[in-house]
Amino acid sequence: MDKGISPILLEVFANRFSFIAEEMGAVLQRTAFSPNIKERRDFSCAIFDAEGNLVAQASHIPVHLGSMELAVKSALSKYGKESFKEGDLVILNDPFRGGTHLPDITAVAPFFYEGELLFFVANRAHHADIGGASAGSMPLSNSIFQEGVIIPPAKLFEGGKLNRELWEFLLNNVRNPSEREGDFSAQISAINVGKKRLKELLELYGTQKVLTYSKALLDYSERLIKSFIKTLPKGEFTFEDYLEDDGFSARDIKIAVKIKVEEEKLIFDFSDSDPQVLGPLNAVYSVTYAGVLYCVRALAGHILKAEIPTNGGISRAIDVIVPEGSVVNAKFPSEVAGGNVETS
Repeated sequence: MDKGISPILLEVFANRFSFIAEEMGAVLQRTAFSPNIKERRDFSCAIFDAEGNLVAQASHIPVHLGSMELAVKSALSKYGKESFKEGDLVILNDPFRGGTHLPDITAVAPFFYEGELLFFVANRAHHADIGGASAGSMPLSNSIFQEGVIIPPAKLFEGGKLNRELWEFLLNNVRNPSEREGDFSAQISAINVGKKRLKELLELYGTQKVLTYSKALLDYSERLIKSFIKTLPKGEFTFEDYLEDDGFSARDIKIAVKIKVEEEKLIFDFSDSDPQVLGPLNAVYSVTYAGVLYCVRALAGHILKAEIPTNGGISRAIDVIVPEGSVVNAKFPSEVAGGNVETS
């Protein structure tokens, strides 16, 4: 433990950040219109630091672990940290920019305290329809253009003002727009609750202490993951499995991974996996990356018999090698709707 970091306060902050994300999820679930979110609970909520690193994520959807961080960093890459203002809110669903598949729409908002950008608050929810060739936006497709509307990082709110052109464009390209409007509004409400709770946390502990412990939490998770890696036998290990078909052909689709265990690092290499396929079973990089992180975190927690805070520190000891154009890292404009639910 770093000097000056109290183990007791570290646990307090781990739970405070986590509970904020959990409360965001409760608000999102209660206020959503569609059973996809309200009943099936296909959503995730999280808090990120000003650089887009995951600070805390609620216990929601495993495939969103890690992939949401890529989406937040995609928004940061497009707009730049300096361009964000109080009241901004970015949405995106582009699987090739940190998304998973098109129905999963991510909402990201900056959090300012005393005029300084300190955190980002975000959630991701699976919308029951986002356009495309068939209702539900999960068709038997051979191109992402058949799967729905692709939303690059775009500001739905700027300085608190709704971008009505973008809002109308989205609602005019989906089935059941009133339900979509309700679900979007639920995501916005959850964002606002997260910002309110962060403000209360900063008023209680002060900016410096909150930032110090948010960074310490990432370091703590990194140490736990490295401790777990040290318990593993060193060397290279391989595994492969097959998907039965892609909906267009009857051939098996190989997913292969080679895991190299070093002293304090795990390297996952998917280079021997099959090329991307014609059907909608391709996964994008963010899905494969998220799957690896979740498996490592779950196994590490079991082996160490410890609760590992879900944050960006987990990925510091993990490298994921995924060749572009493979079934586990498809290239645009490949179809990817099923990669998020079948291949992952």
